[in-house]
Amino acid sequence: MIGDLLSKLDKVKPTGRGQWIACCPAHEDRSPSLSVRELDDGRILLHCFAECEVTEVLGALGLAFEDLYPEKTSEHGRKVRRPFPAHDVLQALAFEALVVSVAAANVARGVILSEADQERLLLAAARCQRAVETI
Repeated sequence: MIGDLLSKLDKVKPTGRGQWIACCPAHEDRSPSLSVRELDDGRILLHCFAECEVTEVLGALGLAFEDLYPEKTSEHGRKVRRPFPAHDVLQALAFEALVVSVAAANVARGVILSEADQERLLLAAARCQRAVETI
């Protein structure tokens, strides 16, 4: 995975264990400004010191965010991709739980939820379900 990414970059130089610098493909880069780091769990981090967004770098390489995460194998031997770290999913889940609790408190006080509030509550429920499926 890291080898595939590095092979798409120009002027790649190692800077440490699991770390490289290369020319950023998202802008005209004469000297390397893209930092590439592979974490112990196989995730890849990208940072352009010229302030290109990661989405711009990935787009220039023909890659997507999920390409920065290692494939995991399920108990049945099938490959499973987990595009988000569990910590990030749990943070998002906590926020959606806050939305639900605010709506529940309003209903408990006799407040009738507006149509927009009802739609947001349904969105929170859907996001909670997706979070459970992602982890």
